[in-house]
Amino acid sequence: MNELYPIGDVARRTGLSVSAIRFYADEGVVTPTGVTAGGFRQYDVHAIARLELVRTLRDLGAGLDDIRGVLAAESSLQDLAVRHLRLVEDQLQQFRARRAVLRTIVRQHTTTEQVSLMHKLVSMSDDDRDRLISRFWDFVTDGLDVHPSYVERLRSRRPHLPEEPSTEQLEAWIELAEIVQDDEFRTALRAFFHRAFGTEQGKLMATPEMWARVEQQRALYLEAQAAQQAGVPADSPQARDIAERMAADSAGLVAAMTGAHDVEKARRTMAGFDRTKSAETRAKLTGMNLMARYTTLVATINGTPQPDPDRTAAVQEWMAAALRQETT
Repeated sequence: MNELYPIGDVARRTGLSVSAIRFYADEGVVTPTGVTAGGFRQYDVHAIARLELVRTLRDLGAGLDDIRGVLAAESSLQDLAVRHLRLVEDQLQQFRARRAVLRTIVRQHTTTEQVSLMHKLVSMSDDDRDRLISRFWDFVTDGLDVHPSYVERLRSRRPHLPEEPSTEQLEAWIELAEIVQDDEFRTALRAFFHRAFGTEQGKLMATPEMWARVEQQRALYLEAQAAQQAGVPADSPQARDIAERMAADSAGLVAAMTGAHDVEKARRTMAGFDRTKSAETRAKLTGMNLMARYTTLVATINGTPQPDPDRTAAVQEWMAAALRQETT
């Protein structure tokens, strides 16, 4: 015989309140298995199992109509899960965006107008973000008299916010979207590029041939970085070989720009590297710092490695020590 349980026992078994069980019965979601002569509702184990499923689905955000469909076998549990997973993911994305806005408000002295702007920024579509960055680079590079490939290189540095961005990525996007629309930032960066590439030497630096040489030097730097991080001693033959090749390549790069090839001068410059002076010099380079801020934010948004001045300085100190060791 199928045992029947009173509504109080059912409530304890399912974790639902008596009123909730009555509500589901009245709504036709899970009806009682039987009713006593006194009008008390009773449920068997199958009805209890259905009520437990109802509670689980409600906790997951399912509506009554969806639950009725599953219980009546009009739709599968998997179909319901797919629909609600999509809903939950959309909600998570919205919550991340809201959290990023709220954290920014807490961190900054944000005005009412800025709150509306920030919410609009995090809600932008991919196409809207792309158009915003394109307008920024259109302004910055307008009238820049350099090889077209260099302009394309600059324009390719753009953010790609992932489908499920972290709060850090959203915060970086908010800041980036604000600075690319800031007239002072855009104008200062534009002036920097026009000054840097307004001379014949500057135009030469923006040619594909020179950028190939820059990439070659970068490959040497990455080789030095790998050796330094692997613990290769600065006074080792390997370190000296890398540093010497870097000095020769640096001299070649200067020669390509000026016509003067002086490896010894390049060696002296590298051997005399001073981290403090380098940082002070870098701090004075307003245009480069503006570009560095843009690059850092894009790296954060894209989830790619960010520029690390301290790590770069450590590698330069390692090569400087290798060259000084060679000359002693």
